[in-house]
Amino acid sequence: MKYMNILIAGLLLLGAAACSNDDKTPEFPQEPIYDMTGFAKGADISWLTQMEASGAKFYDASGRQTECMTLMRDLGMNSIRLRVWVNPSDGWCNKSDVVAKAWRAHQLGMRLMIDFHYSDVWADPGKQNIPDAWVGLSLNETKVAIADHTKDVLNALKDKGITPEWVQVGNETSNGFLWDMGQADRNPKQYAELFAAGYEAVKAVFPQSIVIVHLDNGFDNELYNWNLDILKNNGAKWDMIGMSLYPYWALNSGKETSAEKTITDCIANIKKVSEKYDCDVMIVETGMECADDNGKLAGDAVLAEGKALLSRILEECRDNTDGRCKGVFYWEPECKPSQYRLGAFTEDGSPTVIMDAFK
Repeated sequence: MKYMNILIAGLLLLGAAACSNDDKTPEFPQEPIYDMTGFAKGADISWLTQMEASGAKFYDASGRQTECMTLMRDLGMNSIRLRVWVNPSDGWCNKSDVVAKAWRAHQLGMRLMIDFHYSDVWADPGKQNIPDAWVGLSLNETKVAIADHTKDVLNALKDKGITPEWVQVGNETSNGFLWDMGQADRNPKQYAELFAAGYEAVKAVFPQSIVIVHLDNGFDNELYNWNLDILKNNGAKWDMIGMSLYPYWALNSGKETSAEKTITDCIANIKKVSEKYDCDVMIVETGMECADDNGKLAGDAVLAEGKALLSRILEECRDNTDGRCKGVFYWEPECKPSQYRLGAFTEDGSPTVIMDAFK
């Protein structure tokens, strides 16, 4: 995920606490959800337990306090995505925290995506830091570390009867991961070897899980050809291509000229890469502008535009990709405007009109 400095500033308001374990997780009713096998509509809500520990509460449109994952389901989502860090200093998004959140999603019958960052903190196109415990390892030793970490987390889920439908090997690995060892422009073969180690580890625990290679800038066909050719030409395998699609960041970085063109180019790219590499695609991260420059809730016009853009992404991915795009995930919609500019909730924990796109 890009622009983490913006996010971290908001997170400082939340405070840190030891992560809870699943023995304290409330029981949820097993109720049918909308679509278990078709198009995935989901959210990455990995901050949830940290927010709850700092007192965050969530409310439906009528003002009734509602558990967050239940609220996501009631808003039309059928899937949850969770990030995994190796040894985070504050404990959030480590194995036990991920299992606790995954158990809650499982209790609601939600589909699950696990997102391995292979870092102790944020991994994205601007930084792919090797976990502290892996610094100084050789290539072969790092491959073993990847496999051991991957299997450890997935077996913890398996022990709880939880099977992730999708597993990401790396997060936005547009220039590889585990730098400098696996930096794609410097060490392309090693990038492929490290990715292959993660792929095989996933399949060793959950042969049926779909392994995703995740890149940013879903509108950038040149990037996808470059990165995926490295993996393919060096013998690495994947099952699905994951894309990040942020019209706001694409426009503000000058990489695209409009939000609408960003979406148009991404849909075109989905069609191209799914045909070239003969695999399905998913938007595993997206988000719309929800806050102004001061961290206050954006005005009605901005929120309405966000809903319209998200609605278009959902509709085009579902209906205009020849069936090759299998879903769309919003990244951390539950965040307050003061935390993160591209969330989709109000400061008091209620969904904005942006979330209506999922209904």
